[in-house]
Amino acid sequence: MSRMSSLSQIPNASPSEAQDVAAAPLGSESELTISQMSRLYGVSLRTLRFYEDRGLIKPRREGTARYYRGVDRVRMEMILRGKKLGFTLTEINDLIGGGGVNETPDLEEQLQPQQIVNQIGHLERQRSEIDSAIERLRATHTRLLGSAA
Repeated sequence: MSRMSSLSQIPNASPSEAQDVAAAPLGSESELTISQMSRLYGVSLRTLRFYEDRGLIKPRREGTARYYRGVDRVRMEMILRGKKLGFTLTEINDLIGGGGVNETPDLEEQLQPQQIVNQIGHLERQRSEIDSAIERLRATHTRLLGSAA
């Protein structure tokens, strides 16, 4: 996945923000503030601070200010992709590692076949539980509507 294609998938990024960020090389000095990161990735400031506390991203600190470099943006893309695939933050941290980022920001390239099979099973169990809960709620709703009439 190219950097531009993955940035274009970010919900709150304007086309110009996505192009500005994508145009900057990963190792460049182009840095974003926490507010810019928040807007670009559609997450709260609290979420960014939480990811930093968990060691998932490591912005440069200048006093209380945080500055996010290209490597932080790549890691953020990987975190968000991992969340969309249903992985926990601990699992995502294990996948992307604590050190530098690999050449590709594509989290899926980091997965092993057994991890994929395990995650599919986990998501299918969750889907089954959700379907069952919806069914129970619909039955309860129908019963309540019937007794109210």
